[in-house]
Amino acid sequence: TRKESSAASDVYKRQAHALSAALRADRSKDIFMNKETIYERIVEILTETFDIEAERITPEARLHDDLDIDSIDAVDLIVQLKPLVGRRLNAEAFKSVRTIQDVVDALHQLMQEDSAVA
Repeated sequence: TRKESSAASDVYKRQAHALSAALRADRSKDIFMNKETIYERIVEILTETFDIEAERITPEARLHDDLDIDSIDAVDLIVQLKPLVGRRLNAEAFKSVRTIQDVVDALHQLMQEDSAVA
């Protein structure tokens, strides 16, 4: 009957709305996790490749002043971060990077641009 059909339609609409809200929540969690994953990978690279003690690596740590990362090291870091983004990284995107958090934010922005295009 029409009444049953209308009730079923309302149930489907509520389920679709709930699913949509859940997907939005998952997406915002993924954004947070992406930044966390990026940060963790940067810490791994800096400790393994550049022999920097993990305790020295914080989001506020300045690459050059605090961690002694010179321009050649910075290029090595960018090369090692490429697999996180899945494409070649443009050095231009990293010109204004000064801290670990700047690196995280720059990589995250590149990932967001890629996902917006996809």
